[in-house]
Amino acid sequence: MKIKTDKNSKQKPRNTWRSFIAGDILTDDFFKKHAGLFFLIFIMIVIYISNRYTCQHKQLEIEKLREELVDIKYEALTKSSELMEKSRQSKIEEYISRGSSKLETATTPPYLIK
Repeated sequence: MKIKTDKNSKQKPRNTWRSFIAGDILTDDFFKKHAGLFFLIFIMIVIYISNRYTCQHKQLEIEKLREELVDIKYEALTKSSELMEKSRQSKIEEYISRGSSKLETATTPPYLIK
């Protein structure tokens, strides 16, 4: 009785490092069968890295906008306090008395017309 042997079993074992560096490992049946899976994994890795980069970029932009918002709020508060100071009755009277305006403060209180 003869034992049949595969052609691959008679080949001498290849040096794995040498075949890896030379790229011969990519011609194996395993890699040929699963090339689609490897391509899908590669695409998923690229998408993951791209998504992470985009998220980091947006977080930096959000942080910059938050700082800008705080600056604008402080500026608005300053402008509001300056406006309140300039619109006080005593400041308005002082401004009118310095100018050549004929306006003066009323001596009689206002009354309601029905």
